[in-house]
Amino acid sequence: MRLRRCILTVLCCIPLLIAAQPRLAEPEMCFGFHGGVIGSMVRFNPNVAQSFAPPVLGANGGFVFRYSRTKYTAVQLELDYMRRGWHESATDYYRYLDYIEIPLLMHLYVGKKVRGFLNLGPQFGYCIAQSDKNGEGLSGHQYESVAKPWDWGLAAGLGLQVNTNKAGVYFLEARFDFSFGDLYPNRVADYFRTSAPMALSLNIGWLFAK
Repeated sequence: MRLRRCILTVLCCIPLLIAAQPRLAEPEMCFGFHGGVIGSMVRFNPNVAQSFAPPVLGANGGFVFRYSRTKYTAVQLELDYMRRGWHESATDYYRYLDYIEIPLLMHLYVGKKVRGFLNLGPQFGYCIAQSDKNGEGLSGHQYESVAKPWDWGLAAGLGLQVNTNKAGVYFLEARFDFSFGDLYPNRVADYFRTSAPMALSLNIGWLFAK
């Protein structure tokens, strides 16, 4: 609960940080695509033994829109597909969860032609499909269908961007997604107190400046 309050406080300060930056002579606007690979797990409490060798790997990507009226800061809106899940080491069980997500990010950058950047902000998602592998004969609470498809959390990414004159904007980003929404009910009478996904992705992107 304290972590959520701290994050919400930081997010509320984002508009003040953007407003304090110097204005650009002309607004910057760009849109395009990004995509890559993602590895994920779920924070279960009580714990479910999971494996990272191999982890649950999936594809992720989508559309990107970025707008800036101030130097060093921009607002970035995305519409993404993301495959999450977990892999249990004892049974070699895989669960796959397919999400549509909308991250709303503050984009902080330094540099001109070559830029380093930080993306930070909330993300909201909905699980549109789920499937599993090697689940025959297994019983347990984590093998039930996901009961809470809506998700929300925090996304944070670090990356490098190259601006070209005619061929658009290219970037590489590593991003961490930390969810606060649980997959299963977490009332006092329920088995899981926590069942929230988290994921690390590596993406490349191509944007067109307007």
